[in-house]
Amino acid sequence: MSSSPMLVVNGIEVIYNHVILVLKGVSLQVPEGSIVALLGGNGAGKTTTLRAVSNLLKGERGEVTKGAIHYKGEAIAHLTPADLVKRGVIQVMEGRHCFGHLTVEENLLTGAYTRKLGRSETAEALERVYHYFPRLKTRRGSQAGYTSGGEQQMTAVGRALMANPRMILLDEPSMGLAPQIVAEIFEIVRDLNQKEGVSFLLAEQNTNVALKNADYGYILENGRIVMDGPASDLANNEDVREFYLGVAQEGRKSFRDIKSYRRRKRWL
Repeated sequence: MSSSPMLVVNGIEVIYNHVILVLKGVSLQVPEGSIVALLGGNGAGKTTTLRAVSNLLKGERGEVTKGAIHYKGEAIAHLTPADLVKRGVIQVMEGRHCFGHLTVEENLLTGAYTRKLGRSETAEALERVYHYFPRLKTRRGSQAGYTSGGEQQMTAVGRALMANPRMILLDEPSMGLAPQIVAEIFEIVRDLNQKEGVSFLLAEQNTNVALKNADYGYILENGRIVMDGPASDLANNEDVREFYLGVAQEGRKSFRDIKSYRRRKRWL
């Protein structure tokens, strides 16, 4: 992580409903032009971390009570989600959240709402999305609610791309999708990162696919960062391989072995 940090999360704590402590001193960085993976099981705090960055916690009765978040050197706690969108920070929510009654293209156009583009600029932005998602071009007139899960995920990412993002917060992009579609989605993520310079902070339970595509990773458990490092190092780490990938030196472990290992992880 040699380049300067675009996003800095410094020791944040998040509380829901004034009583439930979810994040406990989480710190991370996303350098400009990088893909950073936030890993961990269900309930670890990944989605809460993304919502803290995008300032969407208030809608869930949550708030950052300690720590600070800076984007491009600017403290962003006082900004609205719309302000962040204008600055280039876009969140793609878990579960895709397309407008089911609108067509695929109408969904994409909602992503450009804050840009106030002219007709020719809008057409150019749409063609940019269709370049990365050719499948969406063939489905542009279909109601989004009747498209496949993979197409809805592509629509959600394409809608974010219409806002001309500098950073995309991508929440569980592989959830509920076939492995072939997951590979296609992550290939597009890499293309957007390498060709467009879009930075990504992605929350993902699929540790294997995330580490194959990320530059750096953080592992969250029970609201705390328990390990971080370059993605290649994490992928080869014995603890990560045994617990998160289910592979030990002697081969793949059974679910019973993995449950037993959870009680003796060195970082707990």
